[in-house]
Amino acid sequence: MNKPLFLLWAFLLLNRPALAQTFSSPEEAYASYFDEVKAAEEQNVDLWNRDMYGPILLVNPKTREVYANYPDAGASLKPVGNVYCGSLPADINIANTMVHWNGRDWAMVMLPLPGNKDDRVNLLAHELFHVAQQSLGFRGYSPDNSQLDEKNGRILMRLEVEALRKALESTSSYDMKRHLTDAMIFREYRYLLFPEAKITENLLELNEGLAEYTGLTVSDRTHEATVYHFETSLNAFVRFPTFVRSFAYETIPIYGYLLQQTERYWNKKVTPETNLADLFVQDFGLTLPSDLPSAERSIEDMYDGKLIRAEETNREAMRQQQIEKYRKEFVDQAHVEIHLEKMHISFDPTNVIPLDDKGNVYPTIRVTDNWGILDVQNGALLSPHWDKITLSMPTKIDGEDVSGDGWTLQLDGSYILVQDYSTGNYQVSKR
Repeated sequence: MNKPLFLLWAFLLLNRPALAQTFSSPEEAYASYFDEVKAAEEQNVDLWNRDMYGPILLVNPKTREVYANYPDAGASLKPVGNVYCGSLPADINIANTMVHWNGRDWAMVMLPLPGNKDDRVNLLAHELFHVAQQSLGFRGYSPDNSQLDEKNGRILMRLEVEALRKALESTSSYDMKRHLTDAMIFREYRYLLFPEAKITENLLELNEGLAEYTGLTVSDRTHEATVYHFETSLNAFVRFPTFVRSFAYETIPIYGYLLQQTERYWNKKVTPETNLADLFVQDFGLTLPSDLPSAERSIEDMYDGKLIRAEETNREAMRQQQIEKYRKEFVDQAHVEIHLEKMHISFDPTNVIPLDDKGNVYPTIRVTDNWGILDVQNGALLSPHWDKITLSMPTKIDGEDVSGDGWTLQLDGSYILVQDYSTGNYQVSKR
């Protein structure tokens, strides 16, 4: 079946009118959603040899209202029907993540939840994996993958996911294996150009990739629904401003889904020392050429190589202009430097911008620390070792309330913003 007809058929199948489920209250709705993921986790105990269902916090980011499936040790959540309700303190960042709060490790998920049940279960199961991953032996690595913001790194990542797209659409095992081989050629050539990428990409894939693969598997979509899910996700992914934090959500679920057709529980072989790319090459039985540059050049046109290269050439010119702007703002000119002590950070993983060896610029980020609460909506530079955050110069200092272009800082009473007149820079220091 050709691609346009297949996608049209899948779209019609997955978007048929459904009977609307009505609830008398938000609490009743969220209790139902907790039951959904609980049942899905129980049906997939064999995935990791354990029931991954556990504490979940659903948080309204506008009001900080919380709906939970478990009580908290501090008894700040009150039972309402079959859920527990309360309010999240201001010093807790709101994000889709794992958080330790009031005596429990929680899977925190922002409201509203997806309207589609499969997507809803996928999301909740992803975050529940993060709660359990330490006990499974996996750490929450967040390495720098700045090569995926560079022109050649992005080109090869886009070519890899296009090959994965064709592997998903294949109607024969021969074609699927051919496209998987090409996907790995693009990946291994990327590693040839950026040797550290084989380590840093794998660390993020062990973290977010396995979490998303778990969410996908627990959602128990049909094959048609799974392919449609991947098509939709890949279409969005290739338009993300950057891939440095978001790629693992795409790669491992697709490789893993295709491998589970012949090796249902391949994931049980994975350890913190596993290189997932090597595992897939071995388990799919792929043979890669010795001359990767020549092989890459010979196949890239099969995957829209000319279009991808043209788009990425244009993007690279704009990226260099943006990097120059950020370098002036956060490095060359006077700025605010805040050293991180005991921070909690939330950010959007789809728009992180590497700034050479200075770290990454986060267009939106929220940080809570001993010194207070920082909310950024127009860019901040986080150092490579996550020990310092840099802001543009303040435009208003009113005691403990400080603000600048697109950022606000609410200081704890024991800290103060002071200026070093030799450099012009501001720093947060204890009184």
